[in-house]
Amino acid sequence: MTVTANRKFSKQRELIYNRIKNYPVHPTADEVYTALKKEHPNLSIGTVYRNLHLLSETGMLIRIHIDNSPERFDARTDKHCHMLCKRCGRVFDIECETPDGIEERVLKRHGHIITDVSLNLKGICGECAENDNI
Repeated sequence: MTVTANRKFSKQRELIYNRIKNYPVHPTADEVYTALKKEHPNLSIGTVYRNLHLLSETGMLIRIHIDNSPERFDARTDKHCHMLCKRCGRVFDIECETPDGIEERVLKRHGHIITDVSLNLKGICGECAENDNI
């Protein structure tokens, strides 16, 4: 049994975490709720939101914030980038590198302490491009 923030890893939390982990385009809280509600009718939207935020706070999930797009969640917590498709709204993992040493350069040049680096890209995914003959 896994313990998260001094709480037992409940069945509902496990369902929510596994849904995120097995969903390749980073669902919103509403998408998680809709997907799980069919098989788990006692699940509430509040439970989904609370558990997503708890899992994010403990580092098991990351929150993805991209302009004017609903907050999304990702179980992949290593360094990687995201791309938001401006046509379908899905968010994809992108293998790209953030500039090495950026934290140190910003500290040296500006005195700011960088605690997290994320790179979010916007564009049109391959599927949408193919459907639109781009």
